[in-house]
Amino acid sequence: MNKLQGFYELKHVGIPSVPWKIFTGNEILDPNMLWTIRVAVEFGEDINLPRAVGVTAEEAQLIGQQYLKEYRERGLVIYYPYFIALKSGIIEVKEKQVVIEAVRGDLWNLTSKGCRDVTIIYDINPPRSRFFGKPDFLKEHEVQELHRYAARVRVKYKDYIFDRNSIMLEWSYAVNSDIKKRPIGESYLVFYELRMLSS
Repeated sequence: MNKLQGFYELKHVGIPSVPWKIFTGNEILDPNMLWTIRVAVEFGEDINLPRAVGVTAEEAQLIGQQYLKEYRERGLVIYYPYFIALKSGIIEVKEKQVVIEAVRGDLWNLTSKGCRDVTIIYDINPPRSRFFGKPDFLKEHEVQELHRYAARVRVKYKDYIFDRNSIMLEWSYAVNSDIKKRPIGESYLVFYELRMLSS
């Protein structure tokens, strides 16, 4: 499952995801915000496709037009508001466990740098939670919210998961950004990846 397919799945399952739209070249983007614009394909591998993250509306328009010219026959161009990640992590939904890992800031701190502030392992039956790292890094309502969406994924993909596979989700608690990359507004939970992992 590639990035765009994951976006579709998140929307289908009813999980809060990146508010992406297809770029046609006729959009009028808010100049008071920063934007992310990227090439996506509906099927197949999407590794190393071009993207521009945290660019101005004018830059996004120009880059989007260039992407349309180069990739119109092979894929889509999508865009969404740039956001600043306050806390990020992964959730792996397994047959008998849910594993939540979280890190301060961007997910790259976890996936590329190997940093981790907390790992929570939740055993399904009998129910038991184990915390490794900073147990108060995630607030209680955040842990409950992440578990709620993990439970939704478990129901939706139960046949796949119970065949000894798992579903991986990537998420952030994020805030929107002004043109100077300063946080604005309230924080919110956003998911931006859903992948099926085979055992």
